[in-house]
Amino acid sequence: MTHAPAHFVDTHQHLWVLSERAYDWISPDFGVLYRDYRPEDVAAEVAQAGVTSTVLVQAADTYDDTFYMLSVERSVDTVRAVVGWVPFDRPHEAREALELFSTHSAIKGYRNLTHNYPDPRWILQSSCSETLSQIAQQGLSLDMVSVNSEHSRAIVELADAHPDLNIVVDHMAKPDIAGKAWDEWASDMTELAKRPNVYVKHSGLNTASAAGWTSADWQPYVDHCLEHFGSRRMMLGSDWPVSLLAGDFVGVWNAQLETIAGLSPDEQDDVCFKTAQSFYQLDLS
Repeated sequence: MTHAPAHFVDTHQHLWVLSERAYDWISPDFGVLYRDYRPEDVAAEVAQAGVTSTVLVQAADTYDDTFYMLSVERSVDTVRAVVGWVPFDRPHEAREALELFSTHSAIKGYRNLTHNYPDPRWILQSSCSETLSQIAQQGLSLDMVSVNSEHSRAIVELADAHPDLNIVVDHMAKPDIAGKAWDEWASDMTELAKRPNVYVKHSGLNTASAAGWTSADWQPYVDHCLEHFGSRRMMLGSDWPVSLLAGDFVGVWNAQLETIAGLSPDEQDDVCFKTAQSFYQLDLS
């Protein structure tokens, strides 16, 4: 990458301390993920990769997880924002939580682990709609994970129902790169991109790829998203420590940069920091 953007924002990093609080989905079956991950465990790699700012994203549908991330943001200079949790489907409780969290400027958006829920259309229920309207009114954003076409189609409906809510699709909706899947995923992303309030994260592709992956395996998927979303609606995320299932922080980050090396300097700036700066309202000074 010959162009050197002024900033590199990692918009998708997780932390969890299993010894202190519950993360129900992380079981011993996940191997390397089944341990504590604190900011000091990734600090050296963040610096080596040239990442200048980090957005922490919720990894549990609990207040405990959100308060932990806020405590990290207060003490770690490179952490600039938090994507927290409130119970979307409990609007009265959520309203109180949103009011409380509004006093903390680090929270820039919210997420629920909807991709783990039995109903792929869970986010479309009326109780969630009420909470999401409150989030939009606060000028905050929504992270969504899609791991199949049903999830992606639900996000299309969600974006239409809440045009004032900025939504980012994490991990490019997890295309099956290992299986070379294309048509359905590409169609879904094209449809999502037609909604101007929908953005996409270039993250998590290594864990969707076969062993021995290279950035060339990702290139068609990245190019498709760039063609339809444009650089002003794409941002980078490491997905650490989940990324450790199929790589390391620096290797994954550098591979991501390889996939955007053909863009113009202005477009690279968009993907590396400007989109994130706008979407998450980051102060990068």
